[in-house]
Order: sequence, then C-alpha cells, then structure tokens
Amino acid sequence: MNYVRIGNSDVCISTIVLGGHEYLPDGRSRGFNEDMGKAITPGYLFPDFGGEQRKGVLREAFDLGINMFDVTLDSEKEALGRNFAESPPPYEVYVQTRPEGMVYGYDPGNRKMTDGALLRAEVQRILRLLRRDRIDFLNLGILADAIAHDPDFFAKLRHNIEMLREEGLIRFACADTFSGEATYVAQIDCSAFAAVNVNFNVADDGALRAVLPATKNAGMTVIAREAFIKGALFRLGSDAGIADPRLLARAALKWVLAEAHVDAVIVGAGTAEQLRESASVLDNIALTDRERSALERLASSEVFSILRTTKRAEFAGNVAKP
Repeated sequence: MNYVRIGNSDVCISTIVLGGHEYLPDGRSRGFNEDMGKAITPGYLFPDFGGEQRKGVLREAFDLGINMFDVTLDSEKEALGRNFAESPPPYEVYVQTRPEGMVYGYDPGNRKMTDGALLRAEVQRILRLLRRDRIDFLNLGILADAIAHDPDFFAKLRHNIEMLREEGLIRFACADTFSGEATYVAQIDCSAFAAVNVNFNVADDGALRAVLPATKNAGMTVIAREAFIKGALFRLGSDAGIADPRLLARAALKWVLAEAHVDAVIVGAGTAEQLRESASVLDNIALTDRERSALERLASSEVFSILRTTKRAEFAGNVAKP
C-alpha cells in the first residue's frame, strides 16, 4: 500500500480509501436506494449493516494496509464503529464522515453548519455511533447557495472548524460540494480545509482545469471519488462493446491514480475480492495496451461522449443541474 501525508502533519493515509457503502443484489448502494428519506435522517439505522460479508471486506482492508475509511449515512457509521470494536484494527486508522442532514441540499443554505452548538452536537452524536473520541476527517459538503445567501458563511464555518479542532473533536476538515468549480475554489481560498473530496473519473474530469491545481497550490490533499461513476462505468462499457468489466475497472482506476494531483481515491467494494482487485492496480498504475484500448473504445462511444460533455459543463457552471 502507498501512503500520502496530510499537509505538515504526522498523519499519512492510504492511497486506497475504503468506502462505507454496502450493496443491494443489483449493485446499487444500500440505504440511499432503499429509502432516501430514512437514509438522511439522523439516527435511523437500516438493518443488517456490518454483517459477515462486510467484516470480510474490512479484514481484507487490514491485510492490504488500508488505514482510511469513509462512511456517509448513519447505518455505515454505526456498523464501522461496531465492526472496529468487534475486530480492532491492527494499526492506527482514520475515519472520514459528514454531519447528517447538514450537507449539500439536505439543509437549505447549509445554515446548520454555521451554528457552532448544532455542529458540535452533531459531531458528538456521530462519535457515539463510531465509538471514537475524534472524527479524523469531517467532510463538509456545501452548495453555492450557502455562499450566495450569507457573505459571512466561510468566516462562521472557519470559526466552527477551529473550535472543533481545539476541543479535540475533529482532526481535519475536508471541502466538498456538488456545485462545481467556483464553489470548490471558494472553499480552497477560505483556508479552513486540509483536504478536498471531488468526483473525478474518465467521464467527470472537470476538476483538472482549476480545482486540482488550486488545491495543490494550497497544500491540500486531494481525495478522488466515483472512479466507477457510481457503477455507470460498467453499463457504459457494455454499451461500447467492452465485455470484461474487471479490465475496465482496472483501467478506470489507474486513470484516476495516474493524475499527479490525486493523492487518494475512495473505492467501494461489496466483497473482499473486489477490494483486492482494486488495490492490485497499485502494483503498476501504468496502463497496459488492453486497458488503454478499452478506455479509447469507451471514449469513442456517443453515449459516453455526451455524458462527459454534460459533466464538464456542469462542473464549470455552464448548465444548471437537474
């Protein structure tokens, strides 16, 4: 496993970050695709998270040296804390998560984040679920409306982040948004974040233009996600006549990791074998001829080309997202 240092700290995270999603039989993630309302409700726990299959994925992660874990909804948080208590990691690990009901469009204007007491209480609630004393990476995903409606938004948020760090409740804060380039740049400029989480894949590469360079200039760590386009990669590959999804997955993951500005990538895995296969690309991230050919064939597909054009326009802020 390869590792990257967070700024000037003594924290080094693995290049492969294990995502917390568990999956339905059809490959869609659990929770969000079962009941969206319940999935984003603080305190709601779906049954059967953190079962034997997930424990096997975690054991594989430990064997591979993965020390960074990303969880989103409460079911994932609770399961990770329980699984870690049942089988303690053999080395120090770091957890990234987000406040429930406060990020993206779940809270109009992201106003709850600017209330220090509310944010502190939410962090403390999460820590009880995780059974940890501190959140290593608090992911704070905002939308453009937060900035537009409150000119002091970042001053308030920066104050709250500093408060949580001083109280020992978090270690780092991570910038995140689905509002595209301008909002990412504003987050980078506010100097409150140690890292940035960004969608980055063969169809969604808009961050290359300004966000990734700005992040690096600011000394921030880049954590990429959605390398497989939420699973759409394999449907696109099938439509393009690519019969080997494992080949396409390796090629897509290598493409992300080959970008010099990317430090780590969040990978979802339903089985230990899937995680092992993803981590194996670190042995040599250079594309083979077959992998390069698969990406070229994918890029020549009209459906893929339309998707990439749309994603780039959305990220640049040239079109409104639905």
